[in-house]
Amino acid sequence: MSIYRIETAQPARRAAIQAWLHGLDLISAPTRQKIVTAWTSAWLSSTHEQLEDMPYSLNAPKFPLMQHVNEVTRTGLDLARRATAEWDYRPDPEILLPILILHDIDKPLLYQRRDGIVVETPLYRCLPHGVPGALMLHELGSADLIVSTVATHAANAPFHGSTMEAYLLH
Repeated sequence: MSIYRIETAQPARRAAIQAWLHGLDLISAPTRQKIVTAWTSAWLSSTHEQLEDMPYSLNAPKFPLMQHVNEVTRTGLDLARRATAEWDYRPDPEILLPILILHDIDKPLLYQRRDGIVVETPLYRCLPHGVPGALMLHELGSADLIVSTVATHAANAPFHGSTMEAYLLH
């Protein structure tokens, strides 16, 4: 079983992802391209025809993953501004934004719609949420802090990162 495939040459899908994701304008072009490649790869490796089809979870089948990702990104940026104002901590946007935008990169691979119902994919029972995404991000050359934070962010992870970026994500 192949977990995912890295896909870089899908201009229409890349454009759709760039139009969807909040915060891409705040990071460098190379980081932006890694993020878009990761989402393109997750989308094309999934069963979802449209970005809008990707569900957030089994418990909220009508809540779109797209909305969740942008809400987490906006909230994380708001919290980062407060961390700067209140604690004089200035997170690196080249680390924080990929963490926020990519934290659920594996959800398109973990859930599918079957007859209109959200169900688990076979991968869901093979690797815990966060790990498939971390593997992909490692393969794409993401920084270790991004990879480890994505790998351990899930509520049921055995442990969580202890960096400010991990706290901002949670």
